[in-house]
Amino acid sequence: MKNRVLSIQRRAARPAASSELDIARHGPAGPGRALYDHLFGQRWSVMGSSLALGAMNVFLFAFDRPWTASDGVRNWGDAFLHRVGVLDGGDLVSPWLYLGSLLNLGLLAGAFGAALLSREFAVRIAPAGELLKGGLGGLLMGIGSVLAFGCNIGGFFSALSALSLSGLVMMIGLGIGAYAGLRYVLWEVEHWPGLSEGGARRFGVPGSTRIGWQPATGVFVLVLALLGALAYDESGYTPQGGFLLFGVTFGVILQRSRFCLVRAFREPFMTGDGEHTRGAALALVASMVGCSILKFTNLKDPGDWVFPGCWVGALFGGLLFGFGMVLAGGCGAGVIWRAGEGHVKLWVAVGMFALGASSTRLLLTWLDLLDRLGVAVFLPSIVGWGGAMLLVGALMAAWYVFATWNEQSRTFSLL
Repeated sequence: MKNRVLSIQRRAARPAASSELDIARHGPAGPGRALYDHLFGQRWSVMGSSLALGAMNVFLFAFDRPWTASDGVRNWGDAFLHRVGVLDGGDLVSPWLYLGSLLNLGLLAGAFGAALLSREFAVRIAPAGELLKGGLGGLLMGIGSVLAFGCNIGGFFSALSALSLSGLVMMIGLGIGAYAGLRYVLWEVEHWPGLSEGGARRFGVPGSTRIGWQPATGVFVLVLALLGALAYDESGYTPQGGFLLFGVTFGVILQRSRFCLVRAFREPFMTGDGEHTRGAALALVASMVGCSILKFTNLKDPGDWVFPGCWVGALFGGLLFGFGMVLAGGCGAGVIWRAGEGHVKLWVAVGMFALGASSTRLLLTWLDLLDRLGVAVFLPSIVGWGGAMLLVGALMAAWYVFATWNEQSRTFSLL
């Protein structure tokens, strides 16, 4: 049973089978060979990459606002609904100018370029059942992100970094939802094993060619993204160019480290692996310290990224999002960078994520419910700056210790 569950969960999300030996044999020659093999011939450290992601979030906040994925994805859904005549486009910003959209497009380009450079790109078409789960998971993620005023990145990671109580509440919802999603997957394996079996196809075998087209194309993609950012800057759209570059950086780091918050919430209860949980806790502490300094020194408004989602919106939004991300096989950012590797299941998830978020926001606005999902609570206003930072730090330390203990004892692991 364990092997079947692992196969189902990872079939549409894992990298294609390319070895470091293939990259070492066929990678580009020259004085940069050792550096190339180090960067794209092996996985990056999860812990080191987590620290880098936390620091990048602080830099992005200083530049404009913290990291989120759902904001840009919803913009894609808004653009589509406007195109088909469902949504009034009076205040719609083009995805080519919307900051959140460009952040996600940069993330997609960065992951795509990194996958090509490491010879891991291939178009992977999952079985029909997995595609269905990808769409349903994406839809739940879209609905949940609107209820919680953000996905697991913006509504949890960045919100808690900004000392918003809604981030803590969403974390609880994400944990409950991810556990429920995992229990469903186990039930599916036992009672509906054929849903996710058969019909998988892959086009393009990573690491199988000596021509070297993947690394060369990867360089082209990243250079093109850089030129695009420079073009935005030259056209007077400097923030757009900056967000594009931030997104590319996020995409490269995530693809090379394979870091994903869905694994942080799922793996301790599935296989017992706590590496990504420890990485998430470390990244959030680093991000929280940096964001708190920016707010405490009034370089950023203390109310920034404090969402009115406590308690109902953040809790139920997190629950739906947590369940959905387990079905889809990726979190808010994970579905995007894995789509960049060629996973068609994640393409479906991203599309339904966009439509779900846009449609849900439109419905809640029409019903006048968007402002009734909760209240905004800034933790320092309750327990002071020191108390708030200590609270978040202690929570992350407890999460870190729990993951390590459970990894050794397998007490809460279902497999």
